[in-house]
Amino acid sequence: MSVLDNFEQWKQFLGERLEQAQSNGMDNGVVSEMAYRLGDYLANEVEPKNEQERILSELWKIADQEEQHILANLMVKLVKG
Repeated sequence: MSVLDNFEQWKQFLGERLEQAQSNGMDNGVVSEMAYRLGDYLANEVEPKNEQERILSELWKIADQEEQHILANLMVKLVKG
């Protein structure tokens, strides 16, 4: 089973990667930019596997670039728990 199949597993996976990046000295600006790039890639290249991902994908597609950055930062906050 892929981490993309279950939203809770996906959040846990992202949270673990975020912790790892921050413990290796990655600052918030770099984390924010990486979250934006990941969000853009997922929305444009990966088929959503569940309703939560579908909603995020649709929101991403209708958002302008500033709103996409906000969504990415909100996802970072969400996985920080």
